[in-house]
Amino acid sequence: MENKKTCLYDNHVALGALMSPFGGFIMPIQYSSIIDEHNAVRQHCGVFDVSHMGEVFVTGNDAEKFVNHIFTNDISNAPVGQIFYGMMLYPNGGTVDDLLVYKMGENNFFLVINAANIDKDVEWILQHAKDYDVNIDHCSERYGQLAVQGPEAEAVVEEVLGVACKELVFYTAKTLVIEGEEIIVSRTGYTGEDGFEIYGSHTLIVKMWNQLMESGRCKPCGLGCRDTLRFEVGLPLYGDELSQDISPVMAGLGMFCKLNKEEFIGKEALVEQKSNGVAKKLVGIELQDKAVPRHGYAVIKDGYVIGEVTTGYHCISVPKSVCMALVDSQFATLGTEVEIQIRKKTFPGVVVKKRFYDKHYKK
Repeated sequence: MENKKTCLYDNHVALGALMSPFGGFIMPIQYSSIIDEHNAVRQHCGVFDVSHMGEVFVTGNDAEKFVNHIFTNDISNAPVGQIFYGMMLYPNGGTVDDLLVYKMGENNFFLVINAANIDKDVEWILQHAKDYDVNIDHCSERYGQLAVQGPEAEAVVEEVLGVACKELVFYTAKTLVIEGEEIIVSRTGYTGEDGFEIYGSHTLIVKMWNQLMESGRCKPCGLGCRDTLRFEVGLPLYGDELSQDISPVMAGLGMFCKLNKEEFIGKEALVEQKSNGVAKKLVGIELQDKAVPRHGYAVIKDGYVIGEVTTGYHCISVPKSVCMALVDSQFATLGTEVEIQIRKKTFPGVVVKKRFYDKHYKK
C-alpha cells in the first residue's frame, strides 16, 4: 500500500527535510538535526506537521453516552472546550489506541487518533456505534494540523498567525474563524512544553506554515525530535508503550481510566488488573554508562531476561542514557538494579521514574 502525503509534503521537500515512512505517510524526520530541533522546542519555539493524525467527529443525541462507552476517561457533564486524554480498549484491557477527545459543543465531540491506527480505529468506532443515535464523521482527509510548541509558542501563535490563544488553559480548545475559514485551536501537544495544536483546511494550514517559516521565529521540526521530546517527559507512543498487548494499567496510565464510571469497553478487565495486579509494568531505567538502549533490547536480572526496552535514548535535555521498559512486575520497584543487553555486552542500570525531564505546561 502506497504511503500518503500530507498537505505540507512539498514544503518539507523544499526545506530539504529527511523524509521517511511513518504511520502510512511520508513524513519529515529532521530538517537540520534532531538535537537542534529538540533544543528549539525546549528553549524557544518549533512547529511540527502533524497532519497525518486522524480526526473523527461524533455528534447526535447519544454522542456523550457513546463516547463514554468507548473511552476510558469520563467526559460526563464536561464544559464545552474541555479536552480529555484516554484510551479505547479491547474487552481484555488491551489498547486499541490512545487519543484525545475534545468537547466542541453539546453532543459534539472531536476525536484525534494516531495515524497508524486510523483505519482500525474508525472501524472500531463504527462497529460500536450501531446501537446509538450518533453520526460518525471521519474527517481526516479534510484536516491539516500544525503543532506549535515551546515557551515562545503563545507569542508566535498570537503575533505571527493572528490566532487568539492567550485565554486557553492547558487541555482546552475553541473554534475560530480565520480568513473566512473555521479552525480548531487547542492548548495541547506532545513535547512536555507549552504549545498549541491547530486544525484547519489544507490550504489554510499550508499558509500558516509559510507564515511561520517566513517569520523566522519558529523552527521546523521533524518526527525525530517529536519522539525525543515526548520520551523525556514520559509520554507514551502507541506501538511502544501501549498496544493491544499492553493495557493502561501495565503502562502506568490508570489515572486516565475512570473505573467509577458506570461502564466502558474494557472496564471489567482493568478492574481485575487493579485488584489482582499485572504480570508486567512499564518502568524507567537509567544506565550508568553512555551506551544507548534501543527498542526491543533485553532487560536482565540475575542472568534472566525480565523484560524489554520500549524506547531508549541518550537524553538531549539531561545528559543521561535512559529508557522505558516493560518488565516483570516484581522488578518494577524504584531502585531495583538491572542490566540492559546491548549487542554482546550488558550494562548496569537502575529502575527510576519514567519522567526524565520536567514538563513545562501552562496551567
